[in-house]
Amino acid sequence: MSLAMTSAEREQFLAAVHIGLISIPRSNRGPLTVPIWYDYTPGGKPWMITDSGSLKGRCLAVCDRISLCVQTEDLPYKYVMVEGTFEIGQSNNDQLLGMATRYLGIEQGKLYAASGTSESSIVVTLNPDQWLSTDYSKQ
Repeated sequence: MSLAMTSAEREQFLAAVHIGLISIPRSNRGPLTVPIWYDYTPGGKPWMITDSGSLKGRCLAVCDRISLCVQTEDLPYKYVMVEGTFEIGQSNNDQLLGMATRYLGIEQGKLYAASGTSESSIVVTLNPDQWLSTDYSKQ
């Protein structure tokens, strides 16, 4: 019996609210693997917001592939890992508001997003080409 999720199952799981772990390669060191907010709509592409001057942003500027892992912390454990190339663009206030309300709710999200995006704020869009998933509830 396979524990792998179907395409529809992994897309639904990824669309739910979880904290992701982004992994970005670095030369002469292990990959940078840090928590990050992300958004995803089934059939679309996962995307995240960060600052171009942050460690994440600086590492993204010199690599060509990243991975994003999303998991549950409660039984039965489940996870989805997706990797691929990515695109970087300028983020905007609507994206920030959408991301903030996804994680914080409407009221707190609006307060968080009220600061607006900075000129160095970027949106990172992952182009998935590899998927790995496990759903232990299938045991």
